[in-house]
Amino acid sequence: MVMDFKDKFATSWKNRKFSHSLRHACDGLITLFKEERNFRFELICLSLVVIAGLIFHLPISEWLWLIAASAIVLIAEAANTAIENLTDLASHLHSNDFAKKAKDIAAGMVLLAAAFAVIVAGLIFIPRIIALF
Repeated sequence: MVMDFKDKFATSWKNRKFSHSLRHACDGLITLFKEERNFRFELICLSLVVIAGLIFHLPISEWLWLIAASAIVLIAEAANTAIENLTDLASHLHSNDFAKKAKDIAAGMVLLAAAFAVIVAGLIFIPRIIALF
């Protein structure tokens, strides 16, 4: 009986092909880019970091830190957006203390990730900028 439910669920909800999963993931990123101003802002910041990294000829170890910090911010923003959408769905867009907590905590996750990224960028770029003067 349990297997029947699992098989039915797997065939109706699961993607049978990797290409379908990949397409849904790309659709999610496109939606994130189109609908989330903060995600677009974070991509602009990432672009500026890449330009600065190229200008300062960073070693690979510092590139890895910058890429990791940037990825954490983008991933946190995506998770925040998913949590906000699910919270809105579950609360039927009505004010609710639990919905507010979930959304605030998810936003806090992005803030922590962004603070980490700023610290990493500061540790890498501030000494180089000071050395210019």
